[in-house]
Amino acid sequence: MRNTIKDEKIASKLAGDDKKKIEDAIDAAISWLDANQLAEADEFEDKMKELESLCNPIIAKMYQGAGADMGGAGGMDEDAPAGSGGPGPKIEEVD
Repeated sequence: MRNTIKDEKIASKLAGDDKKKIEDAIDAAISWLDANQLAEADEFEDKMKELESLCNPIIAKMYQGAGADMGGAGGMDEDAPAGSGGPGPKIEEVD
């Protein structure tokens, strides 16, 4: 995440206060990691989810604000074929 917000293309599209929030959250997470090296895996995952819950909406807002400038950076196009229903073998799920 830190590398993402330091990328000039991304950094130029982020609001200053949003960038500051992300940097502060990253610094807090790194400090927590340094202080809790013996923590359980689920504690690390919780901390990562906490950081993602702060950063992801800001990054999503940035991409939405960029609109067409970002092209298909978010993933597949909506009108792309789903990959099912064509000729070929039919695969059924088995429980």
